[in-house]
Amino acid sequence: MDQKTNVMRYLDKLNISYKIHAYTETNAIGGMDVAFALNKNPSQVFKTLVTIGKSKKHYVFMIPVNRELDLKKAAASVDEKSVEMIKSKDLLQLTGYIHGGCSPLCMKRPLKTMIDSSVESQKTIFFSAGKVGYQIEIEFTDLQKAMDIKMTALVM
Repeated sequence: MDQKTNVMRYLDKLNISYKIHAYTETNAIGGMDVAFALNKNPSQVFKTLVTIGKSKKHYVFMIPVNRELDLKKAAASVDEKSVEMIKSKDLLQLTGYIHGGCSPLCMKRPLKTMIDSSVESQKTIFFSAGKVGYQIEIEFTDLQKAMDIKMTALVM
């Protein structure tokens, strides 16, 4: 990769090891397409979902690309009555990222972030490097060093 993303620079600054994976030869945007392009198990590739709660606070949920977010479990995990996905058009202004390139790291402002407990069964996980076409591979324990992230059951 010619130029590092903010996510890569941030991990470098913290001396956290990671691998970068590019899938620029395809038009993959959706999570399953990304997993396929990288030839990785979809349970290991996580998508970053941004929501808004009844209280108008925003939250981030990371789940495997082959699973669906259970909105009731998600809301309960952040002590909200309910949460819903934000509109795609609001993603850039809120996070600094576009759809398909949203990373849980280095958002415009930190948001409470939860990750599905299935992460425990993975040696490493993949998530967006902050730019469409690039994924970070990292151990979950290293991701925990880089951000405040809590683990809970989030999928249906």
